[in-house]
Amino acid sequence: MLVLTNYTAAHEAALNEFKADIGHLNALANANRQKLLMILGQSGDSKGVKVNDLAKKIGLSQPATSHHLKTLHDIGMVGSRQEGNVVYYYLTLDDTIQRLERITAALRARAAETVDED
Repeated sequence: MLVLTNYTAAHEAALNEFKADIGHLNALANANRQKLLMILGQSGDSKGVKVNDLAKKIGLSQPATSHHLKTLHDIGMVGSRQEGNVVYYYLTLDDTIQRLERITAALRARAAETVDED
């Protein structure tokens, strides 16, 4: 097991990005939520996709699908709207892409620092 005792600025930056974005990273770590994001990303319907249709496409119950969608909604990856009793979800990604780009930049900075150390 590697234990780091002397953190560089690049280490700290990368760790801080991971900590700040843990909710997004946890959401992306689940295969069912990944599938939901992919389905919503491929949907050409500007109105969104019904929860029941999403449940059928990923093979989960409506309550399980709604649970995953709530997780994605809470962190801003998807939006929703309701018409009567029907809830539609659509992809928003809000600041998710920028968060992932910041993590990538922090890791690249750390990797460049490692090359300079060699």
